[in-house]
Amino acid sequence: MITERSVNNIIENARIEDVVNDYVNLKRRGANMIGLCPFHNEKTPSFSVSPTKGIYKCFGCGKGGNSVQFVMEHEGFNFPEALRHLAGKFNIEIEETATSEEHQKQKQHQDSLYLVNQFAEQYFSEQLLSSDEGKSVGLSYFKSRSYLENTIRKFGLGYSSSEPAGLTNAAKKAGYNIELLKQVRLTNNYDKDFFRERVMFTIHNLSGKPIAFAGRTLKTDKKSPKYVNSPETELYIKSKILYGIYHAKKSIRSLDECILVEGYTDVISLSQAGVENVVASSGTALTEDQIRLVKRFTSNIKLLYDGDAAGIKAASRGLDLALSQDLNVSVVPLPEGEDPDSLVQKLGSTEFTQFLADKSQDFILFKTKSLIEESKNDPIQKSKSINEIVNSIAKIPDPIKRSVYIKECSGLLEIDESVLMETANKALKTNLSQKWADQKRETARNERDQALAQSQGDMPPLDFPPPGTEDEFTPSPNTPQNKPQSSFYKERDILKLLLNYGDKQIPEEEGQDISLGQLLVANLEDVLDHFKNPTYKAMINFAKERINAGKDISAKIFINHQDKEIRTSAVTLCSEEFTYSHNWEDMHDMTLRTQPFPEENFFEECMQALKYFKITKIKAMMAENKEKMKAKDANIIRLVKTHQKLLEIRNQLAKELRIVLTH
Repeated sequence: MITERSVNNIIENARIEDVVNDYVNLKRRGANMIGLCPFHNEKTPSFSVSPTKGIYKCFGCGKGGNSVQFVMEHEGFNFPEALRHLAGKFNIEIEETATSEEHQKQKQHQDSLYLVNQFAEQYFSEQLLSSDEGKSVGLSYFKSRSYLENTIRKFGLGYSSSEPAGLTNAAKKAGYNIELLKQVRLTNNYDKDFFRERVMFTIHNLSGKPIAFAGRTLKTDKKSPKYVNSPETELYIKSKILYGIYHAKKSIRSLDECILVEGYTDVISLSQAGVENVVASSGTALTEDQIRLVKRFTSNIKLLYDGDAAGIKAASRGLDLALSQDLNVSVVPLPEGEDPDSLVQKLGSTEFTQFLADKSQDFILFKTKSLIEESKNDPIQKSKSINEIVNSIAKIPDPIKRSVYIKECSGLLEIDESVLMETANKALKTNLSQKWADQKRETARNERDQALAQSQGDMPPLDFPPPGTEDEFTPSPNTPQNKPQSSFYKERDILKLLLNYGDKQIPEEEGQDISLGQLLVANLEDVLDHFKNPTYKAMINFAKERINAGKDISAKIFINHQDKEIRTSAVTLCSEEFTYSHNWEDMHDMTLRTQPFPEENFFEECMQALKYFKITKIKAMMAENKEKMKAKDANIIRLVKTHQKLLEIRNQLAKELRIVLTH
């Protein structure tokens, strides 16, 4: 395990501007640097890098973090992989501690499985390019598809020979344990090769490591399956991977669109033709995990559709899942008898790209037209089709988008808009009820698993409450969804001050020899339980623990925190889209007259924010107190005195803030 000192050393030395500059053309703007965001398609720069804070933040798509998080997001690395990448790039030595024997064995075992797959990928490649059998059979097949050698090497294409144990024997000779080959399903229980006499396709994970293989037979024997895939292993779970995602991720992000096809050869042919933002679901309907994988890079997905009405029905479940994840889904019907591979070779890159642009149709509208055509003379079938279309619309979380689709489909279906809306609302209510029930079961299951793990000593207790969201807490069922609760803004103001000025000392004239962070934490102890945002509450508790331990609480401590929700919130709180430029004073002699600069006014801002926050919480306590008065056995005298005391404190705070409270 990489030591904390090494992690901090890498973050300190891998300067954010140097890391980002490899991917984004940055220009200086005041203390910060700006450029076009690499995570979404934009024409006006909204991507900001702060060298002093060591963070990046896009005010368009919301992504942000430090140099390690940038590499993780951009390259699809996990945390240790990103650290090692940056350490190698900036020649930083990594210190590692001895992990538990069990953890070390598990990591070594997983690394060994990757190495076995890497050996197999190289072996299949050598068989294809160097052996007589491979060249005459496998290479001839790939050349018949017009694949270039650099494409063959890029995608890890290969050939498995007719020799019963060719790979197995070669791996044993190279020193690999045969049990590992069996675990990744390259060798069967009889010590023979799993793949024989097939052209091979390597399946890579998001970081480019080979995790599985697919073999295509070139025989005409109908009894032999056309494709054989690696069975699932601890490295390869089919529902969580998309073929070609490693090679496509950069293009998907830059073009802000993911093209979905069915087969391996479709991906390879389109990529070679310059259409690189393409992946394959390998013949299965899209899964939630695959959709989440796509959503990391874009919100737009396009299906190249080469089937009949039955085919679009088969694809509908996966595309409905994509709609429920708020992806924009379109389809491109291909000419009869064509698939993406054959069509791109027929048209060429430029014409094929234009074809996609011209023929692209919105999925729901395309589905509506297709089902209408299929059931136009059958009222019962038409009724079923309408319900199916409305159920798809009900999957969409955005109410405005749902309304637009209802209006469009109303005209196409010749059904009154209000009827479709009522039907959609019923389906939406059913979907939400199911979702809440699923979440409830999932939460209960996680709590049971966690309690069991803790009782068995398998994991430490959680340090933080369940994470909230970056910008708002989860509202109660009675809270209007479009009106964030006012206390959220008070909590956010407190946290912004803590992160940006928590390590600064209180001005001497205030007579306190403490930092602003110490002052904030001390003043929040009695009202901390009233924090609504669980992530903000966790951040205050984290600051309290560090202060009690005599440690600092600078912004970087939160930005580099192990908890993702805390890191994300910290970056957002430390980022300002608009800042006052000192150049107005330096170049034009125009000073800020309405108030001091924030760095000169943080104590006053702190005291004001605390008072506003306490008023909000006192009002909540007063409301709770009033509810208690309604109880039959209530101690009215004590509760009235409590109310009067709270009212007195509230009014005093309002007086100090010079505000008038209407209730």
